Amino acid sequence: MNPLEQYQTFQSRRQFLNHTRAGLGAAVLGSIAAGQQTAAAASGTHFAPRVKQVIFLFMAGAPSQLDLWDYKPDLVKRFKSPLPPEVRDGQRVTAMTRGATHLVQPTMFNFSQQGQSGLYMCELFPHLATVVDDLCLIKSMHTDAINHDPGKTLICTGSQIPGKPSLGAWLSYGLGTLNRDLPDFVVLNSAFWTGDQANVQALYSRLWGTGFLPSKHQGVAFQSSGDPVLFLSNPKGVTRDSRHRMLDLVTALNRKHATEIGDPEIQTTIAQQEMAFRMQASVPELTDLSAEPKHVLESYGPEIQKTGSFARNCLLARRMVERGVRFVQLYHRGWDHHSNLPGKLKGQCYDVDQPASALIKDLKQRGMLDDTLIVCSGEFGRTVYCQGKQTRTNYGRDHHSRCFTSWMAGGGIKGGIQHGQTDEYSYNIVDKDGQKTTRFEDDAVHIRDLNATILHQLGIDHRRLTFRFQGLDQKLTGVEAEAHVVKKILS
Repeated sequence: MNPLEQYQTFQSRRQFLNHTRAGLGAAVLGSIAAGQQTAAAASGTHFAPRVKQVIFLFMAGAPSQLDLWDYKPDLVKRFKSPLPPEVRDGQRVTAMTRGATHLVQPTMFNFSQQGQSGLYMCELFPHLATVVDDLCLIKSMHTDAINHDPGKTLICTGSQIPGKPSLGAWLSYGLGTLNRDLPDFVVLNSAFWTGDQANVQALYSRLWGTGFLPSKHQGVAFQSSGDPVLFLSNPKGVTRDSRHRMLDLVTALNRKHATEIGDPEIQTTIAQQEMAFRMQASVPELTDLSAEPKHVLESYGPEIQKTGSFARNCLLARRMVERGVRFVQLYHRGWDHHSNLPGKLKGQCYDVDQPASALIKDLKQRGMLDDTLIVCSGEFGRTVYCQGKQTRTNYGRDHHSRCFTSWMAGGGIKGGIQHGQTDEYSYNIVDKDGQKTTRFEDDAVHIRDLNATILHQLGIDHRRLTFRFQGLDQKLTGVEAEAHVVKKILS
C-alpha cells in the first residue's frame, strides 16, 4: 500500500470532517495528498542501474586541488607574482582576502606520473597512486558557494538553503531498501588528524536530513564511542524478549492512534521502532571486526584499531554495502587550511590515503567494485594566491569556487582518466582552446551535474525523481538551473 492509500485508509469520516470543517484543512489535505501521490509515483528505477550502492567520502573544509591533484609546475616561476586581473576577472572573494594583494603561491609538494594511465599524483598520496588506474579525476568541478556552510549544504542537499533533503534521503525515498535489518542511509563522522583542531567547522544533522521528505529516509549517524547507534543496548534488567513484548504493545497503541488520527508519520514511527529492534542484532555484528582477516585489517593502515578513525570507517563502509546499506556517507573534517597548509595537509592525507586505497582494493577483490560507486569530494577548492604568511614551504589558501577536483571510482566509471581542465593558475575552468568556461559542453562539471551522475548510475533520471512541495516539483538537482549527466566519464 502506498502512502496515499495508507492515508486514505486511516481517514474515518469523522476525522475527514474534523480536518476540513474550516476550509484550511482541506487545502492542507490536498497538499499532503499531492505530495504523497508524487512519492508513490517516484519509487523504483527509471532504467537499468549500473550500481546498487554508493560510498561518498566527504572531505569537509575543502582540500586544495593545487596541492593534491591539479599539477601546475610552471607556477614555480610565478612565485609571489601578482595574480593577473584578467585571471581573477572580478570574482567575488571572501572577506578574509578582500583588499589583499593576491600573490601566486605554487605548491611545495612533488608530483609524478603513476600507473598505466600516467596521471600525475601528489607525493602525499603514495597509496592512492597504486589505484590511480581506477580513479576518474574530475578537475573541472565548480560550485555556487564560497563559504563552508552553504558549500557543504549545496553538495549534500542540492541547495545552499538549509532544509532540503540530502542525497542519501533522496536515494532512500526513490529506491527503497536492500536490507530490512539495517538503515538505507548511514553516516560515519570520522576523527581527523590530531595535529589540527583549530578552524574546524561543525557538521550539522541537516546535511543528512530528510527536509520535506518523510522522516523515515533520515540518515542514521553511527557514533564513534559507546553504542554505534544511540540507545542500541537495552537498559540493565531489560531482556530482548521483554523488549519485544513492549514493542508489540507500543505498536498496537500506535496503530490504534494512526486509525484515529490518520497521520502517516505514525506509520513511520512504527517502522522505525521495528527497525531499531532488528538493529539491536544486526549492528553489533556489523561493527564487530574480529572476524576480519589480519591482512585485510592491515591493508587499511595502523589507524584501523582506533574507533572512529577514517580507516575504521572505510572498513565499516565496505561491511555496510556488503550487507545492503544503500548509501554510506563518510565525513572527514579538518581540510580548511588558511595557514600552515603544508604541515596540516600532510596529516590530513595520512588519515585518508591508505584507507581510501584499501577500500577500493577490498571492494575489487570481493567483486563488489563493479556495483559500488565511490565518490570523493570537498565543498569547493582553494585559491592559487597565498593567504597569510608566504614562503615556499609555509602558506595558506582561501576558499575558491570556480574550480576544484573530485574523484570517482567503481561501478560504471572509467578509471585512469582526467575529465576537464583548468588554466595555468588552476583558477578557471578552460575549454580545449584554453578559454574560460563554465559550460557543461566544455567539460565543466557543476555540483548539480555530479549529483545527476550519481543518480544516473543508480538507474534514476534526476529530472523524474521529484516531490511536490511549496507548489514545485522539488528535485535534488534543483528546479531552476539545468543539470546534466557526465556521460563522458561513464564506461
